[in-house]
Order: sequence, then C-alpha cells, then structure tokens
Amino acid sequence: MNNSFIDSLTCDFVRDLTPYESARRLFSGGNDWLNANESPFSNEYSLNTERFNRYPDCQPESVLRAYAKYAGLSKEQVLVSRGADEGIELLIRGFCNPGKDSILICPPTYGMYAISAQTFNVSVQKAPLNSDFSLDLAALEAIANSDNLPKLVFLCSPNNPTGTLIAQEQINAVLALFAGKSLVVVDEAYIEFSPQYNQTALLADNPHLVLLRTLSKAFALAGIRCGFTLASQDIIKVLLKVIAPYPVSDPVAQIAHQALSEKGVDLMQQQVSTIRFEQVWMKQALANMQGMEFQGSDKANFLLYRCQDKDALMQHLVQNGVLIRDQSKQILLGDCLRITIGSREENQRLLALIQQFFQEGQAA
Repeated sequence: MNNSFIDSLTCDFVRDLTPYESARRLFSGGNDWLNANESPFSNEYSLNTERFNRYPDCQPESVLRAYAKYAGLSKEQVLVSRGADEGIELLIRGFCNPGKDSILICPPTYGMYAISAQTFNVSVQKAPLNSDFSLDLAALEAIANSDNLPKLVFLCSPNNPTGTLIAQEQINAVLALFAGKSLVVVDEAYIEFSPQYNQTALLADNPHLVLLRTLSKAFALAGIRCGFTLASQDIIKVLLKVIAPYPVSDPVAQIAHQALSEKGVDLMQQQVSTIRFEQVWMKQALANMQGMEFQGSDKANFLLYRCQDKDALMQHLVQNGVLIRDQSKQILLGDCLRITIGSREENQRLLALIQQFFQEGQAA
C-alpha cells in the first residue's frame, strides 16, 4: 500500500498536524531524564489481581472518593482520566464543534492544548503572555468582547515551562471576562509545588471554571497515566458522555487509591519538600555560572534558563547521557532550556557537565 493512498484518506487537518514532541519521542536514550518534569522518586505499591479478568469501572468509586477528599470537593465534581491530557481532549470533544469553534491559549505554555484542539479540527486563538510572563488582560478582554469567542480558555498555573503563577487578581479577572461566555480551564498539574495557590475555592461561585490535576508530577506516578478534571456536576456529566468506556485500568485505580491515602499524601508532601530543597540548591549553584540566565519563576519542579550557547550545551549533555528540554521554539523563550529537578546525584551530574562545558570553552 503506497503512502499517497494513505495520505489521500487522512483527514486534511491531521495531514498537516505536527505531533507533540514528548520527552520520549525526542530522545530514546539517556541516563538522567531531566526533560519531562518527572519525579526522581519511585514508590512501592501492592496489587490485587483478582479482578484483572474483568473490565474496570468507568469511574472507580474508590479513586473518586479519595481524590474528592484530597481536593476538598464532592465526588460528583471529579472525573478521573488517562492523565490530565485526556481531560484536555475530553473538554475539547465535549464543548467544541469541529471546524467551527476555537480554544484560547496564552503562550508560552503547555503544548498539548493546541495539539489536542488541532487534532479535533478546532482552531486555536492566542493571547501571548507579557514579557514578565503575566497575562495580557487587554488582549484577553478584546477576545472576550469579540464575535469570535473561544469555547475554552486554557490557563496554566504554575505555568509550564515558565514556572510562574498567575496572580489571583488576574485569574479573577479572566473568570469575570468570560462568565456566561466560555469555560475557563486552569491547569494545576504542578499545584502541589505551590499548594496555597490552588483554585478549588472558586469552583463554588464560578460554574464555568474547570481545574486539571494529575498524579504524574508530585505524586511520582507519570507511568500510570492518571489525571483528574474538577468542575461542576453539569460539566462532569458532559465529559462522561465522551469519555471511553474503560479509561482507567484496575491496576491504575489500585495504585491511585493508595497514593491518595493519608499515608500516600504524607509521602508525596515529604518528597515535594525534598524536590523544593534540591531546586533551591540547584538555583543557587547556577546563579554563579556565567552563561546561564534564570527566567520566569520556580513555583513548579523545574527551572528555566536562557543560554546563548544552548545548542552546543544540549549536544554536550546528550552526549554524556543527561537530557533537559529545549524550549526555544516558544514565543518569548529564545535560547531557553528547561531543567527538571532530579535527585541530588542527577542534579550534581548535570551541574558538573554544565560547569565542564563553560570551563573547557566549548561555548561559542
């Protein structure tokens, strides 16, 4: 079967789509994975195999109740999915008409909002962040008052890849601008690293607010793909219409339930404290290194740096088995590299390689 035949059958909007460049797609090797904002911890869990011959529940009751308790909400306000990425897709599928509707993003930000929209033939409007990575409220107001309203407004706080928080007054302003017009989706994938800034209290008075959460980051469970959408019961009902029949496998549900137990949450918080300590240490070490200019903020589990010799530095790191993430294709992030905070050993190896790079004059 030739490629032209497959190409002729492919949807027009898919044919020209550039897939998301995930950490594993970009690199197949590497000893230290510091490019995907994963946790350096690997925790033990037990599994009961008695029900592996049965299909799992669409929404495992034990997981819903555990996350609702953790978030301080009712279980009717919670939907569990294959990572927060599926939550993004479900919102687009449930609320956006293909070929007609749009979403709104504020780059630089997480790439899957745009990719997911384009996958469903939904257009993407953009209101780029200001130079200090705050929201451009004037641009958002213009869109909110236009004839081309987006169905979904995606905000990320803490923002990936800038590590910045959206100021509370700006979130309040966006909610006011789009009340009765669009859903405002705040991605809180990294909120455990800045828990005091979570927006769950706003759900009660803002029926158009949606929050995205995940177990991939602070809970050290990227490998099980488990995320959560928090919203009004009416929004959850819409998402349940478009979700797969069995989105969460039984092993995933068992592990998620254990991670969300009192013991599991305590462990997560201890490990977050360790990561935050390492982040401070790493930031201080890099502050004295000429050629690395800190950007944004440190409210998640990574750091962002501008490096004029970023291509040569990336090559040096890859050759030595250490992987970080090039963010320079995004607006406002020319020559920027994002560094995930790893274990002390991983951080030390990375720091030593960066020092070696500049000391040996490999920079242009």
